[in-house]
Amino acid sequence: MRRKFFGVLLALSLLVGSCLPALAAEGELINPAPTPIPTWAYSMVADGYAMGLFGEEIYTQHSQTVTPAQLEVLTRVVSDKLALLGVEKREQEDGALVVDTTRGGVVNALYQAAADYAFPGIGEGPEAFLVSAGALCGDGTGLHLERPCTLVEAATMANSLILGLYDSQNAGSLGLLWRAQGNGNTLYLLGSIHTDRNNVYPFHKQLRDIILGAEQVTFELDFNDTQQLAEFAAMQVYSDGTTLADHISPELYQATVDTLGKMGMGEELVSQYKAWALATSLQSLATADETTSDNAMAIDLYVNAKAVNAGIPIDAVETYAFQGRIFDGLSPEYQQVYLATALLMVLDVDTMDQATRKALTDVLGEDALTSDTQAALEEEMAQIGIWMEQWKARDTEGFGAAYPKDEVINSDDELSSKLFTDRDPGMIAYADNYLKQAGAHTGLLVVGAGHMIGSGGIVQGLKDLGYAVEVVPVP
Repeated sequence: MRRKFFGVLLALSLLVGSCLPALAAEGELINPAPTPIPTWAYSMVADGYAMGLFGEEIYTQHSQTVTPAQLEVLTRVVSDKLALLGVEKREQEDGALVVDTTRGGVVNALYQAAADYAFPGIGEGPEAFLVSAGALCGDGTGLHLERPCTLVEAATMANSLILGLYDSQNAGSLGLLWRAQGNGNTLYLLGSIHTDRNNVYPFHKQLRDIILGAEQVTFELDFNDTQQLAEFAAMQVYSDGTTLADHISPELYQATVDTLGKMGMGEELVSQYKAWALATSLQSLATADETTSDNAMAIDLYVNAKAVNAGIPIDAVETYAFQGRIFDGLSPEYQQVYLATALLMVLDVDTMDQATRKALTDVLGEDALTSDTQAALEEEMAQIGIWMEQWKARDTEGFGAAYPKDEVINSDDELSSKLFTDRDPGMIAYADNYLKQAGAHTGLLVVGAGHMIGSGGIVQGLKDLGYAVEVVPVP
């Protein structure tokens, strides 16, 4: 039974398309808005959104005075992020600061969130501390603390305060990052895990600087290609006159309709989608944790937004159609297993009705709902958290040992073989071509972390071609 989970879970760190149905809204964030935000604020949008400081209202309300509710969110996120740094606690001095929606009031609110900790310079007071942290600046004529504070000003202060204090503590997620060099060119290799959990944001300054220092950033897919996105969306639904009910058992169909109905998705809509499309969306929901905000910005989408907002050209190794065909090519039997396993991830065995229990055991076997199987599934799900912690610490050796790539390649799992053997060579070839180009260029390649490791992975593949490849030293 445990083998049936492998393909489902490995797709999370290998296939960008698997996270897109649940995260489509994030792709819209980088598109031009009807009322553009100030150009000076572009650099903070990806970080602020990913950390949950704001949502898409930043584009429609950025010039309006920040509301008390918005300020409360900003302050809470700052407090939560700073708590993770492990800085020594301190007692705040007596005397309440005035917190309101002026620039000075926002400064006071953010300062109070930081004043719980013994950061250097915290005793200098709100204005001096935020200035020293790079979170408060004026326009050359003063700080204008008496003026109403706009949402974009407040968000920028909060974002800059978090990043400034993380940078001062040499903290933040480092990423699974290698550097390949040859012919005067440098290509950074960032192995991604296509999810947002384990407090992955903010990124370490070193990683943010590498993103912004790239002349080009390449992903598995071009998230900004609206035509390809439309084609991928079309691939997820049936276009031959059939519906989901024609492709899976009646019992599994009803269990799917019932489960998604409780999530607000009606049967008419559910029936249009292919089994693999629903399974990947359910999978994304199942792998979230308590740190996953409503924004849920997967690592790849964050890097994309960061690069696009900085005006860095984007490229892609694969197409949405290519990834869609991987799923479309799965046998009907496997697609049923994929969907049933995804349902098992989001449902509670103890409260599951008899009809759903039968639907799942018919596909996954009689032992699917046993305590041993549940323990195995929980162990696999916990493994994703371990991978994320290794990602944050740049523990490439630990990840290589924990990620069962060689075992899966040698298995008979239908999806897993397609994820690796059909894709690693193309990624190696892309990296090789980048490093072969004339001149001295610096680029960044961001693909699933599983593609980086192993004897057939990108890192070893480039070494075999004669390139110098090393893990980027941790600062």
